[in-house]
Amino acid sequence: MNLQNFSPPEVPKPTFLENPLRYGLFLGAIFQLICVLALIIPILKSHEADAEPSEPRSADVTRKPKATVPSVNNRPKKETKKQR
Repeated sequence: MNLQNFSPPEVPKPTFLENPLRYGLFLGAIFQLICVLALIIPILKSHEADAEPSEPRSADVTRKPKATVPSVNNRPKKETKKQR
């Protein structure tokens, strides 16, 4: 009967630079998760606030719209080409 060796392969010990790299990758992943959660949580809170208005906003309805200020880009352009 031929018995095979099922022991796990030998894994070399991590070098001095592999340890900080591994921990840095873990810290980077945790930081990214915190950033994503920081984006999601305010969005969820704003949806909850919109779903339960405390009182109707009559002040917004009676407020007059502000006059629009003409932008610099809307002024007539000067004709620079010569007419032939």
